[in-house]
Amino acid sequence: MPQFGQLVIGPPGAGKSTYCYGMFQFLSAIGRKASVVNLDPANDHVQYPCALDVRTYLKIEDVMETENLGPNGGIMRSMDILNEHWDEFYGEIKKLKGEYLLFDCPGQVEIFTHNNSLKTIFEKLQKDDYRLVVVNLIDSIHIISPSQYVSVLTLALRSMLQFTMPVVNVLTKIDLLHGYGKLDFNLDFYTEVQDIERLYPLVDQESSRMGHRLQGLTRALGELVTEFGLVAFEVLAVEDKRSMISLLLTIDKANGYAFGSTEIGGDSVWIDSVRQGGLDGADGPSLQERWIDYKDHYDRIQQEEFDKFQQAMEQQPAEPLSEEDQWLAEVKKFEQEFNMSAHK
Repeated sequence: MPQFGQLVIGPPGAGKSTYCYGMFQFLSAIGRKASVVNLDPANDHVQYPCALDVRTYLKIEDVMETENLGPNGGIMRSMDILNEHWDEFYGEIKKLKGEYLLFDCPGQVEIFTHNNSLKTIFEKLQKDDYRLVVVNLIDSIHIISPSQYVSVLTLALRSMLQFTMPVVNVLTKIDLLHGYGKLDFNLDFYTEVQDIERLYPLVDQESSRMGHRLQGLTRALGELVTEFGLVAFEVLAVEDKRSMISLLLTIDKANGYAFGSTEIGGDSVWIDSVRQGGLDGADGPSLQERWIDYKDHYDRIQQEEFDKFQQAMEQQPAEPLSEEDQWLAEVKKFEQEFNMSAHK
């Protein structure tokens, strides 16, 4: 039977560990048995319950000292060592049979642009019938700058072309975006990656001295992204229930997740979560409305929903909750634990 999971990648600061913790908590809330595997030998302070930690076998500081390497060289060499001794570590992964796996990967771009060891590890898992999705996290602050946004598109495209498994690109910390500065276009312009040529004059304005050269490079990169037509983005606020449901739906579709294979209550709890999250076909606010134009309004609505639910639970006599109410209670607990302070 295939085993499902996510390979979580992205540059430092994108929120990979916070995402893994949040997704682990959310999966637990909907009844899906999950485990987190840390593949980052430099991550010495994991936030989540770690079922398997590569640092038990391999620490970057030891590799750097032994081989006289800097941080980037150390992480690449560490991935080489992990690949060379994969069988031992893989033996521990196989003990997590039946679990939905979240792999927290290193963030340095060099391990994908200048090294193939991690890619080889991914392919070994894939050959053993692990149905994995690469979840590429990118801090949403990068879409404020037109030139940075084009760079993000280029890196996202490279990831999609490099891996032989599905890739889902995600703009993280979307709930903080309204405080970063004014967007030049509506949010869906950046998530749907349409009409990139509209950015070219803005890139020219952004860097007057290097403008013409930079615009030429940006135009070439933009045309490359447009030609492939592959890149698009989901958005995520880790502590927001509807945001998590929407993203997990996309990931499940990408790897053909089979309901019931890792879920305590089969598919009914997850289907309930989709319905309760308002994602069963009902109209809702656009991304621009939810996260930019009327963010405070929708935040208040969700807080009011939570307050009403909590009050109703406190007034009810102590008796076993129905499956649906139990799910609601768990997800509300999840929302409480992952507030804005979760972003680091």
